[in-house]
Amino acid sequence: MMTDLPWLLWFRRDLRLSDHPMLAAALASGRPLIPLFILDAETEAIGAAARWRLGEGLAVFAAALEGIGSRLILRRGASGVVLQDVLAETGAAGVCWSRLYDPVSRARDGAVKAALRAKGLMAASYPGHLLHEPWTIETGQGGPYRVYTPFWRAVAAQGCPEAPPRATTLPAPSAWPGSARLSDWRLGRDMRRGAGVIARHALPAGEAAAEARADAFLAGPVAGYDAARNRCDTAGTSGLSAHLSLGEIGPRRLWHGAARAEAEGRTGALTFRKELVWREFAHHLMFHFPHMAQRNWKPDWDRFPWAGDSDLAEAWRQGRTGEPFVDAAMREMYVTGTMHNRGRMIVASYLTKHLLTDWRVGLRWFDDCLTDWDPASNAMGWQWAAGSGPDAAPYFRIFNPASQAETHDPRATYRHRWIAELTPGPGPEALAYFDAVPRSWGLDPGAAYPRPLVDLARGRERALAAYGARNT
Repeated sequence: MMTDLPWLLWFRRDLRLSDHPMLAAALASGRPLIPLFILDAETEAIGAAARWRLGEGLAVFAAALEGIGSRLILRRGASGVVLQDVLAETGAAGVCWSRLYDPVSRARDGAVKAALRAKGLMAASYPGHLLHEPWTIETGQGGPYRVYTPFWRAVAAQGCPEAPPRATTLPAPSAWPGSARLSDWRLGRDMRRGAGVIARHALPAGEAAAEARADAFLAGPVAGYDAARNRCDTAGTSGLSAHLSLGEIGPRRLWHGAARAEAEGRTGALTFRKELVWREFAHHLMFHFPHMAQRNWKPDWDRFPWAGDSDLAEAWRQGRTGEPFVDAAMREMYVTGTMHNRGRMIVASYLTKHLLTDWRVGLRWFDDCLTDWDPASNAMGWQWAAGSGPDAAPYFRIFNPASQAETHDPRATYRHRWIAELTPGPGPEALAYFDAVPRSWGLDPGAAYPRPLVDLARGRERALAAYGARNT
């Protein structure tokens, strides 16, 4: 019977078994199912830290599939070619996958879908990475939103479907195709010695870890999230960004969990839902304005005289600007693969405004260093900080790292945690930075802390003059 022919489940950034529309639809078909992950050129092109974290997530997801009587088939090569090969080997009738919305993924997935359908094979894509598909949230005039606040109102008014239940078993095929070994891919190779450092400091990968972290956060700490999320010296954030990036937890599960927490009186849950929608807004913008990944979202910024890469930018990358809040955040990223959200805003503002350096210099560094890298969130965050993105009055927002530190790290706990040179007896996290960085940087925790690259007041004046000239 035709229903005996299996389907391939092409997993990408949806490494979970619950809140998974594609998986729910495939199970409803009653067919045998073959989970597949392809290491294609598009995936190999992501940054070193993100690739390392992908390997961690794949290992946990493969074990989860084995726990329900299935397995994850690993193949390497061009997606279209690999899919055709596995289809031929297994006699599968088609392929299912969850949609992604960045221009690289859309180009790849569109070509795959067209090629499969041209051969008379089933090719079906499903939602799941976002709360809503980008084309379903529109302004009253029928176009995309360009400003966050009305976008939030539209999402809140539309609500969110309930998450599909967890898959507890997957029907297996009569025979399994061959698979590569994950260890042979060496996904962490470009991390070099930094891989061991991040492995010790990163949060655990996988759906079970994500759900445990989400449940603990929503049961208590979310109550104070509105204020605590901006404090760098306390654990006030959810820590779910890497899980969301790889789809180890679904956004709908978090939306409804936060809504329940809010109904139970934990008022910070509303702000948490708004942060979920901020992520949503980034993908909405990237879908409708795909140039956002590489070019100024506002084209009138194309003539702005950004500085290119330089020694100043290198000092910023190394966490040696002489501004402790900036440097602490940059070092946190090198040791843990993530950075506090307040820190991201500060380091981006400092690079683009105090150093007047092109936002793409920073974006590329974050691409390479973040384990929670997300193409839409990274691009929108950098453009928002630079002023070229979705912000009503960009050049008035120039964060002062010193005053920000007084507000969000009043006892200098965060700065001393990450900067060995400022502490008589530095802790293991501050020292781990020197174990992680390239030896070619020649950094020594016993060296003197550097003087500031720029005077903050003069840097602000220079930025305001440059931004003001652009607007005259």
